[in-house]
Amino acid sequence: MKSIFKKSFAFILAAVMVLSLAACGGYTADNTEFVIGVSGPLTGPAAVYGTAVKNSAQMAVDEINAAGGLGGVNFKLVVTDDVHDATKVAANYASMLEGGMQVSLGTVTTAPGLEYTKLSKEDNVFFLTPSASGDKIPEFDNGFQMCFADSNQGAAAAEQVNKTYKNQTIGVFYKSDDPYSKGIFDKFKETLDSSITLVETVFTGEASDFSTQINTLKDCKFIFMPIYYQPASIFMTQAKNIIAPDAVYYGCDGFDGLAGQFEDFSVIPQEVSMLSHFDSSATEGDAATFIQKYTEKFGADTLNQFGASAYDCVYAIYNAMKAAVDAGEKIDVTISASDLSDILKAQFAGDFTYSGVTGTNIKWQDNGYVEKGAVKYVLKTANAADEK
Repeated sequence: MKSIFKKSFAFILAAVMVLSLAACGGYTADNTEFVIGVSGPLTGPAAVYGTAVKNSAQMAVDEINAAGGLGGVNFKLVVTDDVHDATKVAANYASMLEGGMQVSLGTVTTAPGLEYTKLSKEDNVFFLTPSASGDKIPEFDNGFQMCFADSNQGAAAAEQVNKTYKNQTIGVFYKSDDPYSKGIFDKFKETLDSSITLVETVFTGEASDFSTQINTLKDCKFIFMPIYYQPASIFMTQAKNIIAPDAVYYGCDGFDGLAGQFEDFSVIPQEVSMLSHFDSSATEGDAATFIQKYTEKFGADTLNQFGASAYDCVYAIYNAMKAAVDAGEKIDVTISASDLSDILKAQFAGDFTYSGVTGTNIKWQDNGYVEKGAVKYVLKTANAADEK
């Protein structure tokens, strides 16, 4: 009886150890490539973002592999579809971890990213997200952002507005039940010059009739819209003959993909601009090279800063791994996610810098926030015939 008990206990213990190994990122003993995972919307209304990230990250992986990988070892990208739905993240995360994921791009959007952050902390999986911009995305020491955090976007947007609209009235249109939209707005409002009067309008859920908000904002010559491009396009279409034609619509990275919502963007008479770290019309430098390669391979429909940022994420992770190896760290193809995370955390929280498509001499703060320049890009100028 005692022998049977010992054998049963040993079997149970072994099973627990296997499960623990899996939970800690551990099917990596079978890895023949370094595995990068990411969860993003490949279907649904936000699919243009997830598709751009998938395409761009794969392009970077292919280039790195063609150049010999890391010490002769290739990289593999695994992308899972979360439809911009946080409830799908846990299953995606588990499947990638079981598939040998050793490092990650986290998620593409913020709401799923908040769930991913908690899961990855438990297993100490390093992630560098291209576009999940919520302030709490890098809440723990294993998470970093290539995009600007929402608070940084809000503050930077307000600083731009403060230069031009002192002692004036401006409008804002945001989604109060969306962490991305509200996070940007809160910091924008906090940073706004006290002489500026702010007219606030909000929406929630999947609203598609914005007549009340448009009527409230009809006298504003500047409207800040920290929202995604789908509701922004609906607002602009419904407001094109109500809001003054010489008004300015100003957004953040959620505006990326906006032009693709219109057969003819010029039907919107107002100027449309956004705060960004990527110029999709660049004609020189790394951004121009990326644009040429991306459009030749995938066309221009999904060209946006989400993809550009993902391309930089893959290269930044590769460069950080290479820098660690050059400094004497051992990184073999079967390294656990947790061990690789410790190495990458030391790089990104240290003196490591990266220059690429979305900026030069990029570095990171201890809290995971990125440090790089942001500028205003005009997606569409006001129609000359409509200007007053």
